[in-house]
Amino acid sequence: MSGEPPLRRLVQVSLQAFNRIHLPGPSVLPVAGAVVGLYSGLAAGIFSNLIGVVSGISFSIARIGNPRHAGSHPLANVWDALARTNWHLEHAITGAPLALGALLLARVIEPGGPRDEVKRRLRLLALLVLGALALYYPLVALTALNRALGHAHSLTETLPHLPWWLFLVAPPLGGLVVGRLLRDYPDIHGHGVPEVVRAVKSNQELSGERGLLKLIASAITIGSGGSAGREGPIVYGGAAFAGTVGHTLGFSRRELAILLACGAGAGISASFNAPIAGAVFAMEIILREFELKVFSPIILASVAGTLVSRGTMGAAPMINRLGYQLVSGGEVIFYAGLGLICGLIAYAFVRLLHHTEDFFGGRVEGKLSAWLGRRPLPQRAALGGLCAGVLAFLSPTVWGSGHDYINLAAIGQLSFIFLVTACGVKLVATAITLGSGGSGGTFFPSAVMGAMAGGAFGTLVHYFFPHGTGPSGAYAMVGMGGAMAALTRGPLTGMMMLYELSGNHAIILPLMVTCTIASALCHYLSERKAPKVQTDAELLATTPVRALMREMEPVPADMHLRPLMDQVLTTESGVLPVLDGDGKLYGIVQVDQFREIWRDEALHPALVASDVARKVPLLTPDTDLAQALHLMDLEDVDALPVQGPPGSQTHGLLTRALVRRFLSARHANQHARGEHIVAPTEATN
Repeated sequence: MSGEPPLRRLVQVSLQAFNRIHLPGPSVLPVAGAVVGLYSGLAAGIFSNLIGVVSGISFSIARIGNPRHAGSHPLANVWDALARTNWHLEHAITGAPLALGALLLARVIEPGGPRDEVKRRLRLLALLVLGALALYYPLVALTALNRALGHAHSLTETLPHLPWWLFLVAPPLGGLVVGRLLRDYPDIHGHGVPEVVRAVKSNQELSGERGLLKLIASAITIGSGGSAGREGPIVYGGAAFAGTVGHTLGFSRRELAILLACGAGAGISASFNAPIAGAVFAMEIILREFELKVFSPIILASVAGTLVSRGTMGAAPMINRLGYQLVSGGEVIFYAGLGLICGLIAYAFVRLLHHTEDFFGGRVEGKLSAWLGRRPLPQRAALGGLCAGVLAFLSPTVWGSGHDYINLAAIGQLSFIFLVTACGVKLVATAITLGSGGSGGTFFPSAVMGAMAGGAFGTLVHYFFPHGTGPSGAYAMVGMGGAMAALTRGPLTGMMMLYELSGNHAIILPLMVTCTIASALCHYLSERKAPKVQTDAELLATTPVRALMREMEPVPADMHLRPLMDQVLTTESGVLPVLDGDGKLYGIVQVDQFREIWRDEALHPALVASDVARKVPLLTPDTDLAQALHLMDLEDVDALPVQGPPGSQTHGLLTRALVRRFLSARHANQHARGEHIVAPTEATN
């Protein structure tokens, strides 16, 4: 050994160290969160480009036959746009070697036992990073192409020059297409964020394919002039992809919930170019907790999503950096009043949104509502688009998300009448667009409402107290944060969002006052007026296991491996209860337990059910479902055996799938009766 070359000894020692590597879930979770953040940023870029394409098509219709809008052919600018694009080659220089190194490491690690899982996770994460790089640079080129073709419009400059008839054609046509796309998918009609919150709380799966459909439908709604926001679909899409990655990596339920929050937070970070606010959103709204172990994956996801979106959507801040500050201590009283106004606006918006959903769904008394309820979804969504187009005549902020007008309010360039009208009309148009069947989020529209209301309130306050108050633009910015905080009942999210977007430390005190009061008021009004509906947690705590358990005869302890495998594989759940040598219920045997031994046929005659069975806690028929799910989480299993009555040879099995179907059936019944399955705000409690 002493005569071996030093390099060879180093290689051998390194290989031995590699083969001792074990990657449990928590250590992989931060890396998986960063990878999810990459794809959330890509989704945000794709979504933004889709909106640009749909918007470009809509505006191109207006130019047909109108020579005044004819100019130089936009293709002449393509090469110049590509040359001026920042390609961020450092992403490839950093990401490609890391991914290739992980692939090499996966090949070096010897197979067998737990190392197989290590190799699989390394290989998958590395391939996902390479896939993200392969998508990133074509997307950057597509973004440059969209700008060259004139699809990156400034609505404040474009809308005044559009013909009147386009407002009556584009939104209804977009609603018709979206209604047709979503006609057979009622479970993705929501706004995005509540569905993710419910998936985290109920361990429900989000489909990646439906997440993509949500992005397409929302891009059509926003690009064609419907009043909706961008963040909801991005949150849903990012969480859906995160769930797919988590299931593939074999994460536990707890780790999956954290990964879903990573995708949602990265979506917010990418949409607003605000990584801190995205991370706070994931912890405050999605997970509802601030534990140290969730920090690293969520923060890495938000950073990765922001870096990618800056290449595909631009690095410019959403709000122009303005140096507003608190003029005097007494001005806090006015910001408290602004918080009350924002809370009332958010509450009115939520109530109107749900009422509009009921009205178009035929669940409101009256002939018109009943007639609308009998119409197919495409017709209802088209009618909602027509209403939004008509309302756009009153205020251009109705078109799309309307966030282009926030900067005008922030610098005080909008009149008092415009601000008041825009706030009210945007509220009504968004409720009609989404309530009739359109697709999109509510974050961006609520930001516009808050900015308009804040600007109008600031105009009045500054008029009567010119020396002791700041300009109307300061109130517009704070009102934006207050409305978002009230809508989500997330004061920290509203504070950090505006603090990060404005880049102004002096505005934090007014933000804290306004966001806290707005959130508390909306929460109080919603809980006071909302009918008492049994939550999923309450239902699970009051439902006994016997209501859902499947009765089945356990397999004996001496059943040989081959017939045991055949029997387990033919069951619906892939799990069977097992007896011990005394004929008493012992535990379970699952398909996953055969992963290490099924190839070794020499073991088949030697092993019996008791050798591979896993001892787990036993449930009784009177155990409530909440306690049963808690035990499943502690054991990290998807099923638990149920002890039958004394002297009975028939026992039972409870699986997560049965509980999930139970909750889904309840939600479907509530939806059919017109009940809202989430709390009357953008996010559930």
